[in-house]
This record gives sequence, structure tokens and C-alpha cells, in this order.
Amino acid sequence: MENIQNKTGAPPGTIVYHGRDSAEKVKITLIEYNEKEFIEKDFYNLEECMELVNPEMVKWINVDGIHKVELIEAIGKRFNIHPLTLEDIVNTSQRSKFEDYDSYVVSIMKMIYYDTEIQSEQLSVVLMEGMVISFQEIHGGDAFDMIRNRIRQGKGRVRRMGADYLAYALLDAVVDCYFNILEKIGDRVEVLEEEVMEEPTKRTLEQIHHMKREMIFLRKAVWPMRELINNLERSETALIKSSTDIYLRDLHDHALRVIDTVETFRDLLSGMMDIYLSSVSNRMNEVMKVLTIITTLFVPVTFIVGLYGMNFEFMPELHTRLGYPITLIVIFITILSLLIYFRKKRWM
Repeated sequence: MENIQNKTGAPPGTIVYHGRDSAEKVKITLIEYNEKEFIEKDFYNLEECMELVNPEMVKWINVDGIHKVELIEAIGKRFNIHPLTLEDIVNTSQRSKFEDYDSYVVSIMKMIYYDTEIQSEQLSVVLMEGMVISFQEIHGGDAFDMIRNRIRQGKGRVRRMGADYLAYALLDAVVDCYFNILEKIGDRVEVLEEEVMEEPTKRTLEQIHHMKREMIFLRKAVWPMRELINNLERSETALIKSSTDIYLRDLHDHALRVIDTVETFRDLLSGMMDIYLSSVSNRMNEVMKVLTIITTLFVPVTFIVGLYGMNFEFMPELHTRLGYPITLIVIFITILSLLIYFRKKRWM
């Protein structure tokens, strides 16, 4: 359950956690590296972590859990992070954004993952001189395992580049996660599209509504990323080297592709809704057409049997020996004539 505390009237920079309740300990993972060396260790105490920090190496401090406000404040004091930034870090309803301060830049975004449905957690990445501090909302799997493995194994550019490239790599991993989610959604959209075209049911309509809500949720998470990366590209901070600019441009292009895909899926789902409504309407029209034909066939029959059911005394046909079979033949010929007429008119 989300724990939302009321901070109405509190001054700016008041650090109040807004997010899921959690009793887990906050884990701090320190990764230090250069081209030749690599160190990785987990801590549950900030002071113990700081004792191992080597100013000569690139440092990545990952904080798993932001529900312990005291620890977030201690990290802020230790690294001179502005209270407004700390306030945004612990506010999980914060919109994705980028901010440039004197000694650091911060990117706040949503990391998306897929369980039985789309879920998100807040991720904050603070880039400093020679250091990246990332704050994740919850424990568990994230999008950074591949980056950790590349650092451990010394593969790729990350061990040869600085902290700015590491910050880019974290953002790129988040955007790649969006692509993975969209691939799964695309598979579901294809199945749903076939179902809509072949035999739509009430469950189909419920699935379309559910997926439309998911796309709205995903859109709210993805759209601000374009502005975030764009601001990161245009930032004049000295923390981002010119060698990283080309990667940021590529990241911006990836974010645009994600947004285009989200919009495409939204259009497809809207189209499926129209197809479903048209299909239901067509099926209703077919039912009404059949009922109308049946009703039309029985109108003359009803007239005939009603005419001879009025019990008038002077009705010659009532006393005719062949009156009954003749009436049946007339009824049959009338129905057959109407059927032939309907067939010629292509009404059936």
C-alpha cells in the first residue's frame, strides 16, 4: 500500500517519503572501477560504505530503497545534495525530470517492469564529479544487471569511460526496458486483434479497456523522458564530456521510438474498440434481420388464420371439405413466395 503523508503547509525541501510501505533494510551497493581494477560490496550503513570510497576510481553508489528518510538525508549531507532534490527523490509520484545544479545533475524517471501487468518504480540518478548515485524505490530486480556484468567483466566502454558515461548507461538501460515491455505488449495486441476480428466477446472488450489503461500509464512514464534527455543533451554542465554527447543523441532517438510505438499501440487499441463495436452492431443487425424476416413471413399467415378464426356464421370456406388443406397450401405458397422475393432482393 502506498504511504502518502500530508505535507500541506510544509516549507520547500521538507523530505517526506511518498510511496509503498516497506520494512526492508535499505541496501547500499558500492561499485568502484577503472580500466584495471574493480571493487563491489554491499552495505547497510553509510559510514562503512564511505570508508571504502577511493577518490582515484569511478564510483557508483546504488541505494535500494528510499523509504528510510534519515538515510536519504544523511546521503544528501554527505554529498551536498540540495534538499529540493532529496524531496523529489523520496516523492515517488514525482514527474520525470532533469535538473542541473552547481556540483551535480539529477535525472528522475520511472523504471518500468512487467509482472502480470505493467508496474513502475521511481529511479533517481545523481551525477557528480567521478561519481554516480542511483536511488531505486524498491528492492529486487532492475534493469542494471547487464551494466554490472559489463563492469565486472571489463567488457564494453564503461570501464574506460567516466562517470558521465555510466549515468548515460543507466538511462539507456531504462529505455531498453521500455522496448522490452513494448515487445510484450505488442504480442498481446496481436492476439487481441485476432480475437476482435474472429469472435469478439465481452472479455475481449474488458481486455481492450485494460490495455488502454496500461498504455495511458506507460505514456505518462515515457513521454517526460523525451524532455529529460533533451535537457540532459543541452545542459552546459562540465560533468558531461563531449565524448558522451553522441550517446545521449542516440538515447534521445531511442526515446522518440518508444514514444512513437506507444502512440501506435494506442491507435491500434482505439481501432480495435471501433472494430469491436462495429462487430457487435453487425451481429445485432444480423439477428434483427432474421427476426424481421421471420416476422414478415408470419404476417400474411397471421392474417389468414385470423380471418378464418373470427367465427362468422356465413363463411362459405368453413363448410368446404377441402377448405383446410387449401388454406395450408395458400399459407405455404405465400411463405415460399416471400422467401423467393427476399432472396432476389438479397435480403437473406
